Order: sequence, then C-alpha cells, then structure tokens
Amino acid sequence: MIRLKPFCIFVLVVSIIIGCKSADKTVKPPTSDQSTIQSIKAQIKEHPDSLMLKEDLIEAYRNARYYDSAIYVANQEIMKDSGSAYLWNIKASLYFENGDTMEAISSLKRAIDIYPLPDYLVALGTVYAEIKNPTSLHIADELLKANKVKSGKDAYFIKGLYYNYLNEPKKAIPLLDSCLALDFTYMYAYREKAIALYTEKKYEDAIKVLNRAVTIQNNFDEGYYWMGKCYEKLNKKDEAIQSYQNALLYDKDYIEARHALTRLQTTP
Repeated sequence: MIRLKPFCIFVLVVSIIIGCKSADKTVKPPTSDQSTIQSIKAQIKEHPDSLMLKEDLIEAYRNARYYDSAIYVANQEIMKDSGSAYLWNIKASLYFENGDTMEAISSLKRAIDIYPLPDYLVALGTVYAEIKNPTSLHIADELLKANKVKSGKDAYFIKGLYYNYLNEPKKAIPLLDSCLALDFTYMYAYREKAIALYTEKKYEDAIKVLNRAVTIQNNFDEGYYWMGKCYEKLNKKDEAIQSYQNALLYDKDYIEARHALTRLQTTP
C-alpha cells in the first residue's frame, strides 16, 4: 500500500494554483547537491523496496532540476504499481514543472481514471485553464455539481483563471468574486482579480484588491509585486519601489521583482 506522506512538491494542485506557474514569476526551486543524491542512492541499495526512499530520490532530482532522472525513477515505480493514482500524480507534477504540459495532462488523467480525487480534478482544470482549453469550464461545472460547498471556490477560480488567460477580464472578475465569497483567504483569486483589473487599466481598484490580500496574508509576495506594477502605471515611483522591495523581502529569489526594482532605481 502506498504511503501518502505530505509531500508538497507532488501535490500538483498546489504547484499550479499556489503560484509556481504564475506568468509573472519565475520559480527557482531549491537545489540538491550530488552528495545528497548519492546518499539516498546508497540507502536505496540497502532498502530497495522502500517507496519512501524512492520519493526522496525523486525529490532530490527534482530540486536539482534533473527532471529526466526524476521521471525515470517515477516510471520505474509505476511499472511495479501502475494502478497507483499517487504515482501518476507525481509523474504529472514533474512533467508540469519541466514545461511538458501535454504529458502532465496525460499523466494526471491517468491518476483521475484510477482515483478521481477532487484535488486532481482541480489541478487538471487549472492546467486546462492556463492553456486556454474550454475543458477547464466543464471540469469546473462538474466540481460544482459534485460538491459546491467543498469545491466551489476552486471551480470558480478555474473559471476566472480561464477567462483571464483568454484576456477577458470582464468575465473573469465576477467569477473570482464568487471564489472569494466562498473563501476570503484565497490569495490567488485576489491576484487574478487584480490582474484582470490591471488589464482593464483600473490600477487603483487593483491596488485596493491587493491591499486586502496582503492585509490578510502579509507575506504574499505576488500581491506586492502586482501592486508595484500598478503603482508604476500610476507614475508613483516611490510606492512602486517599496512594493517591489516588499515582494523581495518575502522571496529574495523573485526575479521579476528584482529586475523591476533595479530598473526603477537606475532610472532617473
């Protein structure tokens, strides 16, 4: 039996929705050195049937960005247990982070065929939204039908995200409002609503949305980043600089925020 340990990098819904694939944020995963990888391999030689150690090896490869190696290990485990939705989700996560969206979708659909966990459906709907595939709307509708109380916020988020990627902010905003009505702590609904308002050139309204978000969660780096972008559009350089600095305070590797800050600080 597979042990479902809380392995955050392999919860695909987290790696997508929680912002790892934000169009305005480049994610730099932590790195694993060769000694860590070799140490795990040595432990596997002593305990070749340990799925825990295989997961640790996949994680180490992933952190070092050796995605081909991580996927190879995942495939080896799937050959032993092809009916494991968990393993197919791991594989989907790796493909997604490595930029292979279609393989991620294929693997995630296999996971859903085996065990239609709502989180897997949310993840699939989100991926489809990001590639502007209307299948995302059908998945969102199914989530609403199945359990509006539990999955409604995610369903409305998926729909809002889909219309944001289609560059239809007027359709996105009320759906994101519906998401926030069900869960006022849904940070990335605030982000997407702010992006929609930014697209509409309603920069002050976007700042109000983002201020609410960072009041609820003061370490919300993407909220500060988008606030900086809005302040730039309003020609409020000092406020923009402060916003980018705040984003970097909570994520020192936020490349886009650092570039924006450097640009403003070196421009007369």
